[in-house]
Amino acid sequence: MIPADFQLHEPLAKRRIVVAMSGGVDSSVVAALAAHSGTETIGVTLQLYDHGEAVGRAGSCCAGRDIRDARAVCDKLGIAHYVFDHASSFREQVIDDFADEYLAGRTPIPCVKCNMGPKFTDLFALARDLGADCLATGHYVRRVMGPAGPELHRAFDPARDQSYFLFATTAAQLDFLRFPLGGMPKPAVRELAAELGLGVAAKPDSQDICFVPDRDYASLVKKLRPEAETSGDIVDEAGRKLGEHKGLIHFTVGQRRGLEIGGAAEPYYVLRLEPETRRVIVGPKRALAVRAARIEGINWLGGDYTGPMTAKVRSLAKPVPARLEDDRVVFETPEYGVAPGQAAVLYAGDRVLGGGWIAETERAELAEA
Repeated sequence: MIPADFQLHEPLAKRRIVVAMSGGVDSSVVAALAAHSGTETIGVTLQLYDHGEAVGRAGSCCAGRDIRDARAVCDKLGIAHYVFDHASSFREQVIDDFADEYLAGRTPIPCVKCNMGPKFTDLFALARDLGADCLATGHYVRRVMGPAGPELHRAFDPARDQSYFLFATTAAQLDFLRFPLGGMPKPAVRELAAELGLGVAAKPDSQDICFVPDRDYASLVKKLRPEAETSGDIVDEAGRKLGEHKGLIHFTVGQRRGLEIGGAAEPYYVLRLEPETRRVIVGPKRALAVRAARIEGINWLGGDYTGPMTAKVRSLAKPVPARLEDDRVVFETPEYGVAPGQAAVLYAGDRVLGGGWIAETERAELAEA
């Protein structure tokens, strides 16, 4: 068993850890690490949805089969397990918001909204009601004690790092949270699960958006908001009609495939979406270059930090040099694929300084003109 530091005061036998358990291998190993640390450990699962296909589908989380898996792990470890139904709040805060963002021509990140709502708000209240000293999760990030208190850092394994999705974690939440997997590579986590005889050791990871069957975002949005499939025009920046589309929900900023227009001298990309006119505006790749982005709902974890920083504007993007000027993230060199609805997350090395939601962008070409 790999020892885990839950950053709790001794004696550990008098400490209580609540583990957020989704039914996957990561949270199951966290529960095992907590149980073997000598603390009193309680597993808690939020039932977030249970719509048809998700009940027994591999790659879901927080639904039927996953709850049974979490309970089986707790039984194996000899710890208590509680399930709380938070499907209504998940529907309002995450699923409805996901549909509304697409309807408004933005590209949502439901995983962040889930962390901001049901996971880190509802679970916090439950953990405190259970008298916990901390809430532990299976996220791949690190909680590092700095001069001014706990800091949020990237995971050691860059392929698993989830810090982008946790930018909205508040300082008060970080005080209570623990992330014991942040220093471990995923293969080691699976090996540990197998050594412990946990039935989820080989279970597939959950998909990017757990509540979307078969990753068909458009069908889900259309089901929730039938008006989302209203057709409209595909136009260039001069307003010339190049084709038609079957609904804005089929497009995101930076998209090239699926436009079904021809005759252009160079490939066209989606530059922006206009929900008020139902138009998809397209243009050459150079027109996607962004000099700056205005962000809203800024969460700052950096204290009085004023040094150099980098920014990520998509979960899979590489951090690029940038600076924060009030509510604007200004990029050192033009950045591509910056879409309203996504997040801009700021870093100082591995440390997460904070971030916010991209509300609008400033085009590099126009700034240079």
